Amino acid sequence: MTGTGGDGPPLAGVRVLDMTNVLAGPYAGYQLALMGADVVKVEVPGTGDLARRLGASAELNDRRLGASFLAQNSGKRSLTLNLKSASGRRVMRTLLAGADVLLENFRPGVLERLGFGPDVLREVNPRLVYCAISGFGADGPLSDRPAYDQIVQGLSGMMGATGTPDTGPLRAGFPIADVLGGLAAAFAVSTALARRERTGQGTHLDVSMLETAITAMGWGVSNYLSTGAEPERIGNENATAAPSGTFATGDGALNISANKQEQFEVLCRVVGAPELCGDPRFARREDRKAHREELRKALEEHLRARSAAEWEEELSGAGVPAGRVLGVREALESEQIAHRGLVHTLPFPGSGDRGLRVLGSGVHVDGSPLAPRTPPPLLGEHTVPVLREAGFDDAEIEALREEGAV
Repeated sequence: MTGTGGDGPPLAGVRVLDMTNVLAGPYAGYQLALMGADVVKVEVPGTGDLARRLGASAELNDRRLGASFLAQNSGKRSLTLNLKSASGRRVMRTLLAGADVLLENFRPGVLERLGFGPDVLREVNPRLVYCAISGFGADGPLSDRPAYDQIVQGLSGMMGATGTPDTGPLRAGFPIADVLGGLAAAFAVSTALARRERTGQGTHLDVSMLETAITAMGWGVSNYLSTGAEPERIGNENATAAPSGTFATGDGALNISANKQEQFEVLCRVVGAPELCGDPRFARREDRKAHREELRKALEEHLRARSAAEWEEELSGAGVPAGRVLGVREALESEQIAHRGLVHTLPFPGSGDRGLRVLGSGVHVDGSPLAPRTPPPLLGEHTVPVLREAGFDDAEIEALREEGAV
């Protein structure tokens, strides 16, 4: 693993029990693994994480290596454990006693019904950082409801603010609410570990995907709280400035964010339309916002003379924020992403005949990228070594197998 300045990765030596499924929780665990934590994924025997069956490839889904699982479980170890059995619960108590962090994203109350509520966790390990991730938080009128990313996007106001008057509400084209919930959880866990260094005490963290999504909407929510005005669906436009949006060029779409007065003036000069600066419709920020469609048409007449790639280079070089609208392939193959080392190749799980490309972290530590150390685990791949580390001998492990506990 790179990025290991000082005495190792930031979370080296931290043991995380990851009991999460699908996306928000596994994403949180993956961020901790990238930071150096030893993340043990605790899965149901025989089935495991639902994400193991989620992906475009039926063959990989049948192998319990669906694309959703492959995306965020590298660097983890898999242990199967049946918490509905008395033996499985006994093993869990032993694992908890030696853990630093417990991550779970069951519906609120499920873990307590299995015998591991917050009071029990504190009794077993007073230093444990316990992080529960759920759609709506541990309490409140919605707390018992199931929640997936799209449900949270809709209830948070995100979808209501996305799209155009013609399209109506639109969800983001990727699971943004899940990812935000996972990032919030990873941040909260890291913060709680830092506090534990001072106090020696664990923490109970209650992460709500809905609340996290709302806090991420920034000025859209702030504007409502300040003025009572709901965000309008204005497509790719920026409600706070103009010209700031997506523009047609001679070849491809180009995002331009000329949010400052001087950036607007440079933009007009570079595209060959200095007269727009003196037009009373566009002279000031508020004027430009009021006449954004007229301004768009005027700029696009000039932007069509060259390609998006050419304008990106020239405008960015002149200090005007500009960038092409890329597909995923183009983004991943860009020189910037290659230079930063975001994409990593690992051996494919259970097979050495091909590689698996996965993303690392967007954070560099001590000047180096963070990369996963191992590929995503096969279901139960590390059950025996993890149990041995916890003090179980081979006879005990065999007995647990016979009892259906692992």
